[in-house]
Amino acid sequence: MVVTNFSRWALLPLALSGLSLGTPLEKRVGPDDELAQKALDNVYKILDGTLSDGSNHAACTKDKLAIRKEYGDLTIAERNDYVAAVKCLRTIPSKLSQTQYPGAKTRYDDFVVVHINMTMHVHATANFLHWHRYYIWAYETALRDECGYKGWQPYWNWGKYPDPNDSPVFNGDAQSLGGNGAKVQHAGYRLGMASIMVPPGNGGGCVTTGPLGNMTVTLGPIAGSMDASLKIPNNPRTDGYGYNPRCLRRDVNNYFTSQFLRPVDIANHLKSTSEIDPFQTSLQTDTAKAFSLHTGGHYSIWGDPGGDFYVSPGDPAFWVHHGQIDRHWWIWQNQDPANRVQQYKGGTIMMQANSPPGKIDDIQILSVVAPGVDGQASRNLVSSTAGPFCFVYE
Repeated sequence: MVVTNFSRWALLPLALSGLSLGTPLEKRVGPDDELAQKALDNVYKILDGTLSDGSNHAACTKDKLAIRKEYGDLTIAERNDYVAAVKCLRTIPSKLSQTQYPGAKTRYDDFVVVHINMTMHVHATANFLHWHRYYIWAYETALRDECGYKGWQPYWNWGKYPDPNDSPVFNGDAQSLGGNGAKVQHAGYRLGMASIMVPPGNGGGCVTTGPLGNMTVTLGPIAGSMDASLKIPNNPRTDGYGYNPRCLRRDVNNYFTSQFLRPVDIANHLKSTSEIDPFQTSLQTDTAKAFSLHTGGHYSIWGDPGGDFYVSPGDPAFWVHHGQIDRHWWIWQNQDPANRVQQYKGGTIMMQANSPPGKIDDIQILSVVAPGVDGQASRNLVSSTAGPFCFVYE
């Protein structure tokens, strides 16, 4: 079944004058950042042993902590290192069967295939947040272990940049993740439960600027959402695994950041509930009044494959968006870690109301992209400083 409703997603260039090459952009302080600071303070209390989140933290100590930062808070050297590692992962041969997955040519593509395979089980289910935390960590580990990256996975704070085109992520400079797509005439898209017509942005064409410009995409589309008049080639296989080389397209826009991804929207969602079920549901589900944070981040990038429910990790910007999704969950958890970190609710198959309920001992699968032995129980993935993890967000 092909799903096209992203409400159920399971779908200033840096001014160097007066700055050293090691200087990040100035940090913004908003209502969401205040909540993030409280979360960080509580995690340090957990590691000090003065607060408990119900997990075993013996393997994670302050001196071992990985610090994940917002992309604009990385120094230029750190951004260069990250981009180089992303490009490197796209040069290492795939570990998948070329008969079964002929479109997977690189290790980067392996991550896309895994997401396609798991889509219906890790969106709008109990597994959404836990599986994606594990998935992002596996990607971060691959960048470090297979490509020599020295840093940690950055995130893109949606509320920090009123127009993503002006952000260090998408401004198209040498340290970005590539710019917007070339401006081409194209239509918008009817999106969400209310079928709202989202206007087109100023892109829609191939990304040609920045270090990831002229990138080739080989998997999908499966549930592409771009205007049919753009004539994006269909995959030779209905499952999307065929070899389908084409350019990376984007339509980076401020439609969502200007009204649904503002700092106040992020903070309000963090404060909206103390229960995981309504938290993760509202994080992914659009209403007649507002698009969800998850939808808004994906559609601020849009394009091909970024606007494809299954194949969206094919755009490297996926990882900084989902880094923010994980950070958002981390902030929510650590407002009250004793009562929130161990919460786990929901079904196990998307859009099946009677699917078996998720259990905290359910095993999350990453196949060939898992670091070491595949499979971690969700209870090992609930805390960012327990199980295989030892990281915080700053």
